[in-house]
Amino acid sequence: MQSPANWPILVISVIGSIILVELVRRFLNRVGRKWALARHLVEHCTRPAFLVAVVVALNLVFGPGMLGPSPEQRALADTIDRGLGLVTIGAFTWVIIEATYALTDVVLDRLVLVEGERNRRARRIMTQIGLVRRIAAAVIIVVALGAMLFSFPQVRALGAGLLASAGIAGAIVGIAAQPTIGNALAGLQLAFSDALRLDDVVVVENEWGRIEELTLTYVVLRLWDERRLVLPVSYFTTNPFENWTRHGSRVLAVVLLRVDWSVPTAKLREALYTFLQGNPLWDQKDWTLQVTDVLPNGLVELRALMSAADSASAWDLKCDVREFLVDFVRDNYPESLPRFRVETPESRAEGTVK
Repeated sequence: MQSPANWPILVISVIGSIILVELVRRFLNRVGRKWALARHLVEHCTRPAFLVAVVVALNLVFGPGMLGPSPEQRALADTIDRGLGLVTIGAFTWVIIEATYALTDVVLDRLVLVEGERNRRARRIMTQIGLVRRIAAAVIIVVALGAMLFSFPQVRALGAGLLASAGIAGAIVGIAAQPTIGNALAGLQLAFSDALRLDDVVVVENEWGRIEELTLTYVVLRLWDERRLVLPVSYFTTNPFENWTRHGSRVLAVVLLRVDWSVPTAKLREALYTFLQGNPLWDQKDWTLQVTDVLPNGLVELRALMSAADSASAWDLKCDVREFLVDFVRDNYPESLPRFRVETPESRAEGTVK
């Protein structure tokens, strides 16, 4: 039988539970130097664990008689006890979600270190794990909210009446939540169809960037100038976009150069190859220099193509090659710089073109 005399026991129980959690935290913190799961448990679960310890101690010791024997005091104690029950459900929900994140972080840490050809598969798994654990957290929260509601007798009494109108309510909620549900399904479709992954290089709305975050409702694209483009997930299932790393990170860079007909293509090709051999951004695989077109304005179009390990390296390599070719033509073959010829009546009479 609880009475006001139990307050010292309550205080001691709360302090003891806090001390116990702190000892466990310090132990896991020491073990975490070698055990990754312990480190992640400390990072994610410390605050919810303290909350769980406190509310469990309060639930075990606190009772209706601790505030006094009068009906008003007992009614207040019952209200506090019910509030503690709700906080207990919320605290356990919090610690379960954080523990789930800690467990998956162990896997994600290993996947981040994967490089080379296996990196694409690792990023796909990372994307899927991220979406699945968000769905799991949402389901756990919904179940916890249901448990909180059904802890009230009035809500349980209304259960039968609510079940009778569940079909109509479900239809209304379904119509209202259609965009959200559509985005969630689109996110799962993208993740499990391997169409989009974290850190993929994409071109969307004429903007180049990397996938920084992929949730159930939106995708965050980190652009090359550090801006962020936020788009709904459903955009990627209804609109075309370029994915430069769909099957691998290797990218071909292209540089176009318009010059005069007198340009010595063979000399330019030889100089380009020498330059690429000394450039660390080139992956030593593909390269070429070709005359790809004769333009209506009297110039010829040269295309230099070279490969790089990833899109960032390809961009820098493309800029380096363009700068080299411009300097090479200007310094060694200035007569091959772009020039436009105009035929006038005087030049036509003289048989010359200026």
